[in-house]
Amino acid sequence: MAFTEAGKNLPVKNNSGLTGLRNLGNTCYMNAVLQCLCSMSPLVEYFLSGKYVAALENGESATAFGYLMSDMWLGEFDCVSPEVFRSVLGERYPAFTKQTQQDAQEFLICVLNELHEALKKVRAHGDRRGWRCFRSIAGETSIITQLFEGQLSYDITCLECETTTDKPEIFTVLSLPIPSERACSLQDCLKCFFQQDTLTWNNQIHCSWCGTKQDAAVKANLTKAPKIIIFHLKRFDCQGTYKKKLLTDICYPLSNLDLSPYSSPLFRRNCKYSLCAVVNHFGFLDGGHYTAFCKHSVTKGWFSFDDSQITAIPSSSVQTAAAYLLFYTCQAFSAPTKSH
Repeated sequence: MAFTEAGKNLPVKNNSGLTGLRNLGNTCYMNAVLQCLCSMSPLVEYFLSGKYVAALENGESATAFGYLMSDMWLGEFDCVSPEVFRSVLGERYPAFTKQTQQDAQEFLICVLNELHEALKKVRAHGDRRGWRCFRSIAGETSIITQLFEGQLSYDITCLECETTTDKPEIFTVLSLPIPSERACSLQDCLKCFFQQDTLTWNNQIHCSWCGTKQDAAVKANLTKAPKIIIFHLKRFDCQGTYKKKLLTDICYPLSNLDLSPYSSPLFRRNCKYSLCAVVNHFGFLDGGHYTAFCKHSVTKGWFSFDDSQITAIPSSSVQTAAAYLLFYTCQAFSAPTKSH
């Protein structure tokens, strides 16, 4: 295989995980997300090892995903087609079979949900946590929940009687507001998400102590940080018929992202996260293009994936104003291996 660096074609001896994806007609959103998932070593190794086969319940999509991961990591191809995976996933989500533009974040959530549903197992009774996963019953676990699932707790305080209740919520993708149209940092987005808010008017809560609807203060805390945390930067602002894309240049760190300020004291750990992949969106609401930046677990270098085109890039090029999805990990990735 050959990839480009500074306009030159260079041979690559170890091309595992450096395989382009054919565009099937406005499927750049799909290709960008798949490349990011293909760079998550623990997920890739799970599929390359064949462990997913024993866990399958009704998983045509998981099987197709496993074959695609194998082609991208073990094949001798410069470029492969994700057509089979798209076709199988399209049976559940028909919008992704159309040759129309789709949202990468929505596609990512559907893929994670579909893989979880295909691979989920029920925990033993003593390990049940009392909250639901992917809109399913409590106690379900899968490789997806093990890697990507986090938990928030919303402290809701009635402003009349000051009674506080906790509301847990599971997430796999954390959607962050963008507090500025000019420039801001990822920390600014996190502070905005986790700041205390007041619920009034139509957003009032029904206070069980007061017995009536009341204004309330609500504040989110991180009670479980996943091994791989995915941030969705809410660039698409839709209010009724008014729609626009926020072109804010958001500064995000490549390493040492500290989430402890947003974690509950009981769950606070000195855990730093490093960037491992980015989905970029170029253009506007009516037309655009998705690409991916991924850190390669073998070479430790950064690569740009633009459908079938793969380009080695310096780490200084990973920071762009087009970032839409950010993947961070709290554990260094090692090269995935395949069991014999």
